[in-house]
Amino acid sequence: MQPLTHMLEPELMVSTPSNLLLNHRLKVIEDLWERVLRDACGQELVNLLNQLREMCSSDGSAAEPLPQAVHVLIEKLDLKDAIRAARAFALYFQLINIVEQHYEQCEQKLALKLSLQYSVPIHAAPQTDRASEHVAPLGAGLLEKTWQASSVEQQKDRGTFAALFPLLKAAGVPPQQVQRLFDELDIGLVFTAHPTEIVRHTIRDKQRRVAQILEKLDRAEEDMTRLGIQSSWEVAELEGQLLEEILLWWRTDELHQFKPTVLDEVDYTLHYFEEVLFDAIPQLSQRLNLALKQSFPYLTPPSNRFCRFGSWVGSDRDGNPSVTPKVTWQTACYQRGIVLKKYIKCTRALTNALSLSLHWSNVLPELLESLEQDKSHFPEIYEDWAIRYRQEPYRLKLTYIIKRLSNTLDRSRQVSDWDSLQFPKADLNPNTCYHSGADFLKELRLIRQSLQQTGLTCQALETLICQVEIYGFNLAQLDIRQESGRHADTIAEITEYLQVFPKSYHDLSETERVEWLVGELKTRRPLIPGELPFSPKAVETIETFRMLRRLHQEFGPEICQTYVISMNRDVSDILEVMLLGKESGLYDPATGITSLQVVPLFETVEDLKKAPLVMQSLFELPLYRAALTGGYQPTPANAIPGLVPHLQEVMLGYSDSNKDAGFLSSNWEIHKAQKALQAIAEKFNVKLRIFHGRGGSVGRGGGPSHEAILAQPGQSINGRIKITEQGEVLASKYSLPELALYNLEQVASAVIKTSLMSGGVDDIEPWNEVMEDLADRSRRHYRALVYDRPELVNFFHQVTPIDEISHLQISSRPARRGGKRDLASLRAIPWVFSWTQSRFLLPSWYGVGTALEEFVAECPQENFELLQGFYRKWPFFRMAISKVEMTISKVDLQIARHYMEELSQPEDREQFEILFERIAHEYRLVSDLVLRISGHERFLDDNPELQRSIQLRNGSIVPLGFLQVSLLKRLRQHGGAGMIYSRYSKRELLDGALLTINGIAAGMRNTG
Repeated sequence: MQPLTHMLEPELMVSTPSNLLLNHRLKVIEDLWERVLRDACGQELVNLLNQLREMCSSDGSAAEPLPQAVHVLIEKLDLKDAIRAARAFALYFQLINIVEQHYEQCEQKLALKLSLQYSVPIHAAPQTDRASEHVAPLGAGLLEKTWQASSVEQQKDRGTFAALFPLLKAAGVPPQQVQRLFDELDIGLVFTAHPTEIVRHTIRDKQRRVAQILEKLDRAEEDMTRLGIQSSWEVAELEGQLLEEILLWWRTDELHQFKPTVLDEVDYTLHYFEEVLFDAIPQLSQRLNLALKQSFPYLTPPSNRFCRFGSWVGSDRDGNPSVTPKVTWQTACYQRGIVLKKYIKCTRALTNALSLSLHWSNVLPELLESLEQDKSHFPEIYEDWAIRYRQEPYRLKLTYIIKRLSNTLDRSRQVSDWDSLQFPKADLNPNTCYHSGADFLKELRLIRQSLQQTGLTCQALETLICQVEIYGFNLAQLDIRQESGRHADTIAEITEYLQVFPKSYHDLSETERVEWLVGELKTRRPLIPGELPFSPKAVETIETFRMLRRLHQEFGPEICQTYVISMNRDVSDILEVMLLGKESGLYDPATGITSLQVVPLFETVEDLKKAPLVMQSLFELPLYRAALTGGYQPTPANAIPGLVPHLQEVMLGYSDSNKDAGFLSSNWEIHKAQKALQAIAEKFNVKLRIFHGRGGSVGRGGGPSHEAILAQPGQSINGRIKITEQGEVLASKYSLPELALYNLEQVASAVIKTSLMSGGVDDIEPWNEVMEDLADRSRRHYRALVYDRPELVNFFHQVTPIDEISHLQISSRPARRGGKRDLASLRAIPWVFSWTQSRFLLPSWYGVGTALEEFVAECPQENFELLQGFYRKWPFFRMAISKVEMTISKVDLQIARHYMEELSQPEDREQFEILFERIAHEYRLVSDLVLRISGHERFLDDNPELQRSIQLRNGSIVPLGFLQVSLLKRLRQHGGAGMIYSRYSKRELLDGALLTINGIAAGMRNTG
């Protein structure tokens, strides 16, 4: 089979040594892939795949017009062969994704190595002259030769600590300012389980094994080069292992055979902590500290907890009835169990390492005293180990620690059974169990202190201390999320039952609601009766708050301190949550102390505009200000662990605002809201932390994290940020250790840089006025298509696989907020996912072209030059244009037209043609203007790696798209008049269509 690399344009095939390594790996994988297909299915399948690839033009897009012979081939294709072809292409995409990730990880490892060697920033993609095709070494060592041959100046890189701190020093940023930022540096990454992760846990395991074999193959080929030999049994054996793994993969189901439960999603998400993040995170602090010393040697680094993790998996109940109080409780117990097992394993390793003898090393008296106390609490341990460890105090101490950890784990298992759990329960014995990670940490620090006093250090101990400081006993902080209407409905039921008002709570004005809620928050009298004679939804809401109180009692407040209110519109939405919290003991009206941080989530454009006024009205309430401060009379003694005084977190939603108003308007409204919210916070002396609800796709706020953070108003960050990490983003960022570290370093360095080096361009009022005008034009044009054309709903349902996507067993959460077949009830995730499958990707760019074109037309030369200036000087504008460019580079209107022509009903064809022409016209506009503004000849000229990656995939996404259309057509015609393909059941056809959805998602490396 002809390799897909032949389809790359000549500019992307420059034979630098680094490209040769990637191409070599792709060739190895493609040869093995083809061999598996030939052995399993015969040469006929390989020939079929070659024929299907003929659909592509030289640039990887769909050929125009589609060759008639290929069209006939697809239509006459047997279902069995169509499914085999779809599976083959899907497997190919997954394999080249692994190769690219492996290659990226090799580059990042080398970047770190050379940055330490030269003490300067390193670039992960050097520009070199065309090299010879005949380069001997093929292992990862080839990259190092390439990079060392490049000048240090050429290797500068953005997004690393090694690049950042010299830049800050050269820019004259005062060290005191850097230190103040470090003292409050607070980065939170929150994993979520939105229905975009389409790959099975089983397949992820196979992907990781393939990546591990590739790493071993690198080392084996480097050995071949070093020894000057042409063949190696080790290389042959590893290629055999790859072949075996791919063959086993080929015979494994790609699709979930059952709908995952919430706890399945919990297990899937926590897998990244177990396999990668637990061990990788301490290295982040080490990298920062090392780079900092080279530029600011006298500064104190931020605490190890400057980057922490949260999770919505098992606690986000917005629109997901499967997330119950029981599930959230089990999730917390499961998380604690994972981290305790990790600690036990690490402590056992320390026991082997710390073999110091009293004969040769002194020990602090405090450590000896603690051993005497442990002896009284664990006499059986003393009896079993005292003789063996009589001269090895560290080993004896660690044995006691392991026993306490094991007891704590046993207790965690006992309390995980929600149904048999009785409250209140007996407190644990602090002498034999740990109540929290702080108790465990105290003992580890005692060991460290003893070692330091005798001139010793232990890196394994330092790493474990760092892990405990970051993860505690909770692993990740759980955030509760619920829609605002659920709280209002619950309050309405309670007040109606108690006959509090002469009319329904819903009929009260906002002023009346706030006045009553504030009054209730001031009284100690309970509102909710012990028995709950309410609807199931109201009971579940009340029980959620009671469960939260129990979580705090069992795990400590830090396990779950954030309550996110989706679709927050008014002050009363926040006070309602506080009142329900008060009824469960989470807010004390006497002291004004709360253990729960209420976080409003503003999602629609209208709510984003209203957000500053809502927060100002909230801050004006003395009761609320006291809660933020830490009570009416705050003291260190009554401070709640984990809650920062005077800190208000506000979440901004990208998904619904984009679906509501389009990409440009959504991003601009969020940008404005951040600036306005920061101004309000400063007015009331409140610290602000913005929580960015970003999705995986550009249409839901996704894209490169580093650039996105740099594009935020610097004043709105000030060293504090939270970001959601969703769906397939988890796999692309956190599946390999070096990629995970690189992503975290990119985020952290961007937060530090934008907090300290904000250029002030966001405050240039004439620029803001132009952006407001562009956003307004874009919004009007977007809504004119999406909301003002009734036929758009039918167009969407017919020309995309939205209805079939709902059958994918990829999430416990429903795709719609209700059962209606309209855009309002459809969640943003399947909205974006479906447009991506049919290669429109419409939510990520539609409206931008018209806005730019109309603005330029008013004063062609002056306005066009102004936009070019924005692109060069304004990070926000550059980020917006770059995201649009990335998205439209993946659009293929030839395939999109094929979806429309083949899947639309005859009676709708004429109006659908009109809609399609509007979309195509907008695409031509935006494509032309983005290229002209950016100065690029082709899309992504400033990002050749992504450019190459997209073109490489197009060669197989194109035929897979045509296969999907054929299978969707057969499926939708099944049982109808004139049905031809009657020998297949509807289930078989659906399975085939779902396989193509799976394959295209892998090829696009993006779902929703």
